Parts: sequence; C-alpha cells; structure tokens
Amino acid sequence: MPQSALEAGRSAVVTGAASGIGLAACRRFAQLGMKICMVDVDEQGLGEARQRIVAAAPGGDEDVLAISTDVASKTDMASLKDTVYDAFGEVGLLMNNAVTRTTGSCWDSYDQWQRAMDVNLWGVINGVQCFVPAMLAQATPCLIVNTGSKQGITNPPGKPAYNVCKAALNAYTECLQHELRNHEDGLISAHLLIPGWTTTGNREHVQGAWTPDQVIDVLIAGLRNGDFYILCADDEVSPEMDRKRILWAAHDIVDNHPPLSRWHPDYAQAFEDFSP
Repeated sequence: MPQSALEAGRSAVVTGAASGIGLAACRRFAQLGMKICMVDVDEQGLGEARQRIVAAAPGGDEDVLAISTDVASKTDMASLKDTVYDAFGEVGLLMNNAVTRTTGSCWDSYDQWQRAMDVNLWGVINGVQCFVPAMLAQATPCLIVNTGSKQGITNPPGKPAYNVCKAALNAYTECLQHELRNHEDGLISAHLLIPGWTTTGNREHVQGAWTPDQVIDVLIAGLRNGDFYILCADDEVSPEMDRKRILWAAHDIVDNHPPLSRWHPDYAQAFEDFSP
C-alpha cells in the first residue's frame, strides 16, 4: 500500500471538485498538507469552492489550483495533466470523481445516454490514460481512486444509463488494479470508492443520507488499510443490508432468477427471507 501518497507535500488531482464528495475530498487532502488541483466543468462553482480549500490548505493560495475542465474531452484532460505537472511537478493521488446524472429509459433519450457515458465512464478512462503514464514515470508511490456506486452493483430500476456507466466503471477499475499490481514496480494502486446514499452537489441535506465528509472518512480509512472496495453505508442502509443486496444480485445469475428479481413480485418474499 503506497501510504506516502497521502503525505504532506504530495499532490492530489480531484475531478468533480466544486461540490459534494469531490469538494470534501479536496478539503481533507488539503488538511493533510497535500497540494490540490480542483477540477470541474462548473467554472463559477469551482472558483467559489477553491476559496474554501485555500482556507484549509497549510500552504494557502499557492498550493491550490482550480482548473475548469470537461473530463469527457481527452484533449482537455491531457492539457490538465500538463498544467498540474508544470505547477506541482508530480501527482500522488488521482481521484476520478466527476459525474453527471441523466434521465431516460433503455430505448430513448439517446443524447442523455451519450453524455452519461462520456462523463461517467470516458471521463475516468481519460483521467487514467492521461495521468497514469506520467505517474508511473515518477517511480513514486501513488493512488488512483475511482468513484463508483452501489447502483453499478445492484442495478436498481429507474436510472439505467447511470447504472450501466457505474457497472462498467466497476469492471474497469478492477482491471486497472490488476494491471497496476502486476506492473514491475508496483508503486501505484487503484481503489473503488462505493458511496451509499449521499447528499451531493448543492442539494439540501436529507435525513438518512450521509454527508460527503462521512464518505471521505471511510475513504481515508480504506486507503490507509489498503482496501480496494471501499464500501460506504448510510443512515438507512446498514453494512449487513448492503451485503444482502449485493449477494442477492449475484444469486440472480447463479440461481437463474429473472434479472433484477429483488424488484420482481414473485421473489419479494424470497428476498425478505434471504440472509447473507
């Protein structure tokens, strides 16, 4: 586990940093003494968020960059990488956290599907493709955190584009960690952050949801423990219920259930009786 990636003086790049989990991560990394590059497509929100992180950073203004970037553009991400390396000389932690939520069913809203894939999946791939070669060349301990979702595992009905993107992201991050741990120096590790119900963006906090700071508490503990799957609960779903739902989803395959049987009326009682 490359613990020194979280040390004072190292640099962190966080996408989706203007609010929510990304902003909370920037604050925590700054409090650890790290230099921060905040990335978001919301230029105004990013500028306001930067001032909050400058106040938390021991090095103040000089240690916090804020760069408006569309993660869906590999050209933008390559330019971002060059800017960060020019400013900080290295990157110790890359957190691919930017996300967009879209609407639509499986057979309509094509443009919404395209945007979801561009940001939620290709945004992560662009981050890895642009930064990891340079991080490998550093030959220093580094971390990559990709923000996934339980919806990419249990696949609840209602937001298919988001679920599909997060399911693909889960698989991509597993492959990424496998390749990194088999790289000759083994100095970079990848991790999958899996939040539960969290108050994100600028939404009013709702009882039952976790705050972004609670998610980052679990993230930091998981990174220090060397965990790959960093699974977060919330105030309505316990870790035990998470395990039950995740295992049930796997049983749909091995027991030849209809897909998403957790929401199938013929299986309601079976799920109720199921215990991990």
